[in-house]
Amino acid sequence: MYLNCHTYYSLRYGTIKPEKLLAIASENGVQTLALTDINTTSACLDIVRLSKKYKVKPVLGVDFRNKAHQEFILIAKNNNGFKNINDYLSKFLHNRDLKIPERPEVILEDCFVIYPYQKGKNFNLKPNEFLGIAPKDLNHLKFSKWNQFRDKLVVLKTVSFQNKKGFNTHRLLRAIDNNTLLSKLPKTEEGNPDDMMMPYDELCHTYSEFAKLIHNTEQLLEDCTIDFDFENNEPKNQKCLTENVASDYALLEKLTYDGITYRYGNDARPEIYQRIDKELHIIKEKGFVSYFLINWKILEYARSKGYFYVGRGSGANSIIAYLLRITDVDPIELDLYFERFINLFRQNPPDFDIDFSWKDRDDITHFIFDNFKNTALITVYNTFKFKASVRELGKVFGLPKSEMDMLTRGKFNVSQLDRLSQLVLKYSQYIEGFPNYLGIHAGGILISEKPIHYYGATFMPPKGFPTTQFDMVVAEDIGLYKFDILSQRGLGKIKDAVDIVAYNHPHQPKLDIHDIKRFKQDERIKYLLRNAKAIGCFYVESPAMRMLLKKLQVDDYLGLVAASSVIRPGVAKSGMMRQYILRYRYPEKRQEAHPVLAELMPETFGVMVYQEDVIKVAHHFGGLDLGEADMLRRGMSGKFRSRDEFLKVKQQFFDNCINDGKPYEFVADVWRQIESFAGYAFAKGHSASYAVESYQSLFLKAYYPLEYMTATINNFGGFYRTELYIHEARMHGGKIEAPCINTSFAQAIINSDIIFLGFMFLQSLESKTIERILEERESYGLFKSLDDFIERVPISVEQITILIKINAFRFTKINKRELLWEAHLKISKTVIQEHIVTLFKTKRINYSTPKLPSTALENAFDEIELLGFPLCNPFYLLEQPSTSRLRAKHLLKLEGKLIKIEGYLVTTKNTKTANGKLMHFGTFLDRDGDFIDTVHFPPIAVKYPFRGKGIYEVIGKVMVEFDCVNIEVSKLERLAIIEDPRYAINSLNPTFQRKKSFKDLKAQYE
Repeated sequence: MYLNCHTYYSLRYGTIKPEKLLAIASENGVQTLALTDINTTSACLDIVRLSKKYKVKPVLGVDFRNKAHQEFILIAKNNNGFKNINDYLSKFLHNRDLKIPERPEVILEDCFVIYPYQKGKNFNLKPNEFLGIAPKDLNHLKFSKWNQFRDKLVVLKTVSFQNKKGFNTHRLLRAIDNNTLLSKLPKTEEGNPDDMMMPYDELCHTYSEFAKLIHNTEQLLEDCTIDFDFENNEPKNQKCLTENVASDYALLEKLTYDGITYRYGNDARPEIYQRIDKELHIIKEKGFVSYFLINWKILEYARSKGYFYVGRGSGANSIIAYLLRITDVDPIELDLYFERFINLFRQNPPDFDIDFSWKDRDDITHFIFDNFKNTALITVYNTFKFKASVRELGKVFGLPKSEMDMLTRGKFNVSQLDRLSQLVLKYSQYIEGFPNYLGIHAGGILISEKPIHYYGATFMPPKGFPTTQFDMVVAEDIGLYKFDILSQRGLGKIKDAVDIVAYNHPHQPKLDIHDIKRFKQDERIKYLLRNAKAIGCFYVESPAMRMLLKKLQVDDYLGLVAASSVIRPGVAKSGMMRQYILRYRYPEKRQEAHPVLAELMPETFGVMVYQEDVIKVAHHFGGLDLGEADMLRRGMSGKFRSRDEFLKVKQQFFDNCINDGKPYEFVADVWRQIESFAGYAFAKGHSASYAVESYQSLFLKAYYPLEYMTATINNFGGFYRTELYIHEARMHGGKIEAPCINTSFAQAIINSDIIFLGFMFLQSLESKTIERILEERESYGLFKSLDDFIERVPISVEQITILIKINAFRFTKINKRELLWEAHLKISKTVIQEHIVTLFKTKRINYSTPKLPSTALENAFDEIELLGFPLCNPFYLLEQPSTSRLRAKHLLKLEGKLIKIEGYLVTTKNTKTANGKLMHFGTFLDRDGDFIDTVHFPPIAVKYPFRGKGIYEVIGKVMVEFDCVNIEVSKLERLAIIEDPRYAINSLNPTFQRKKSFKDLKAQYE
């Protein structure tokens, strides 16, 4: 009876959660309803999946609207009709310039069309078209010509809200969508306050005078059947890469055995063949052959283009993936648990995460869309967050910014707030979690056997690839398993560093960056690991990782693999990070592990470190089968919706353990460890994949630190800002030069041990200006003077000022302050025209400019303005020169002492204590360039907050744990730097003086 039902996926319109809609229908005795969200199919598959639970028959369709104005409703008779609706809707979602027409231009097969009464009454209706009569239309219908054509009329009772609060929320969402005050929201942008679900009997009574309408509506709904199989989780991905399933399997076998020589040479032990047989059998039985082959095909293309990539995720547990070169991790060497990736019990899909350089990922995506027929990116639902909602609703209610700031910071007493502010808070909490708009998954791509529109419509985001309207969880529910094509800067750094080494050391043989076996034995790399000297290196450079490496003093591959997972939040939260460090450093402590856990996880001394450990403990310790064990792991992950199945498995875990005679307290403690980190820990293969990339970057850092830092700078660093990587290059003997007109390029370049920063690092320098400079220099040679540059490169005064101020014309040997005068006199402020080649050059007039000196300190402030940091030691800029001799290298011998030290702030990390209070961790550089690490507990964090970049005086107690030094801060003060000499009162350059007042300025001219 309900042909027009909306969920909150009718974005910024509907207010009912999908499952709640079914619950409301069930409560009201409604046995069939049509979900017709506005211009979206996001909720369709979820409604079908959940409908059995509520004994409601689902019918699918779409409410086509231009903004809030309803044009028509399309309802699918069957799956083919649903696909046709998705095809039609996607046409408008792919081209936002297309307006939805008053009625469909074509007849859509297996679809019904319903027009709202006021809109469609002048149409000649086709056999599949009907006029929808809302309760408010009934009186008018009695006197309408359509009263004589009741066969073409149906009940149209729209459902958008559950209750009055839902309607109020709807109005707020409409005001947000229209970016207007609630008081100015047009009625045409709102739904009807009565768009709520009535009990079935009440609805029938409302239309009792028009029984034919009830019959027509019930007949229409009866003619509709939608069928998606959620029970049999058979893969719906593209079934074959070749012509059929048999040839696919033959190809997978061939590629696997061909890969043995590449990976193992002539040293293929019997266990390798046994593992291959086992994996091939399971992959074939679970229907994942094409999944492996499609990944192989994508990566074969990547290798043909010379792209670096890393295959990670639980897929690294597969020897087939290793032999097909999807991953670079040997699962035999690491004793990786294949069942973590695929097992006969496991319901969810396999998972390869393939990382590419951020520069190469788009080309790979184009290759996939060009070579596979039914392809789409996956969406993510970007939801309303509380603080953002407060601001949005604050604007809707017309609150001043100061009041919105106060509400978002949470510094208020609710009882003292006025009515509007209380409403803002109330409804912000209510809409928190509502979908706000559709985004794009970080890397998920679907490659389906059936057309994507069989499952839902697609939209076209600015990225330019069709994107589903349902997320990855819904895709998995139906059996569509994503391919993860991700990007990261670490691979870009490695690839660029190899190229930079080649041009800076032209006589050396080409580097083999994939010789990981040699890297694992390299003493220089071991030294960097043990001493945590890994700035710029993938995944091992952060302050937390640097400290963990110091505490562990790890210098081998397996140790680094474990450290990559130990650093994850959950292991620390469970308290087991400290236990792992103790047991790693002091073998006698390993006896403290429970015998059962020590037997399950001997490599990590009975400490759960990897996701596989959760499965092992749940399976062997908790008595769950492998499917239940994996459900337990996924149930704690952010990728899995909380479902009843998870709670049942948790109860089963406890019941099995207690029935097995294990003490309840011990079982509860093991559960606590599982619960605290299962959703955060890495799969061991994932950590191993990260470690491979870490070794590649460590090798480059160990042998070619300047080239590697240049590549790091060009790829916009990693964990830290560009400034620190420039500092790191300097610490390795690099000489850093500001951009130069005749030497620099867009990116930084290195010549021997001199690194010239690129033009792209200059704030406000336009890319077109950079292109002009480089093209002119490439075509006609170096610039001889400022005049030569101005004649050859069309440039504005503002743009050339940037170049002069950064001293890019220093080759002229003319002071940059004088060059600035010249540029302003010689360059017109008119619109810049492209360079015009002339036969004869006009002789330039040379003006006599004042002699203006420029100091190193002025240069430093120009650098801060244009680069964001000075190229000199920042300690030189202190107002009161430091007399302290204390350095970071002295702290290890001062354990327990209260000290005072100065440090240049590098980065901070904010976190919260167990009781929710804010605290900080700080990372500083001392005058020598070595690291100082600090801890700021809540009272100190409140009393002495960080005040931005700069040099701080740190007072605190030196704490040493496992040879790792921290300062527990008791006082923090940012030190003053000198006044900017360019604008100082006593500056030698009067042009740049800052006058005290207008009176002083006036006096200058009188």
